[in-house]
Amino acid sequence: MLVINDKIIADEVLYEQFVCNLTSCKGDCCIKGDAGAPLEEQELAILDDIYAQVEPYLMPQGIAAIAEQGKFVQEEDGTFSTPLIEGAACAYVHFDDLGVAQCAIQQAHRDGKIDFPKPISCHLYPIRIKKQGYFEAVKYDRWDICKAACKLGKQLRVPVYVFLKEPLIRKYGSDFYAQLDAAAHDLRKR
Repeated sequence: MLVINDKIIADEVLYEQFVCNLTSCKGDCCIKGDAGAPLEEQELAILDDIYAQVEPYLMPQGIAAIAEQGKFVQEEDGTFSTPLIEGAACAYVHFDDLGVAQCAIQQAHRDGKIDFPKPISCHLYPIRIKKQGYFEAVKYDRWDICKAACKLGKQLRVPVYVFLKEPLIRKYGSDFYAQLDAAAHDLRKR
């Protein structure tokens, strides 16, 4: 593991290889699982603020789920997540012309309707962050639906942290990323 400031970075973030392969997985991470996407507290107000601009991108089932559950839900452990459609797909999902699950928030951002790209937990996937006392544990989350992404990452030789450069900088800043990259290069030389 690597420690940078108050972040503990799992070795897999540096060594495992990963590049999303939506043509293979069809965006299953947005439609499978037992909970919605984890949300940070500051993202709750953002979801309230951007909803009117995101709603036109949502499926009718997503709009209904949000009307029933709210723009976010509180989990039993006190954390927050996106609501789900009938306990499965994220309420903020929509499908493109090829049947690939896409984030409606991200599409509204791409279209210039909002400044918020999407929840940071989604942007960072397959990295998951867990608070552990004073530290944040930055871990690689293995999920069988991402096998094609692992295979493509190996073919292209792209480590997880390199694939996730933009969201890591969004979350922790460019100084953190520069330290992470330098440490990874140093470890590879050894």
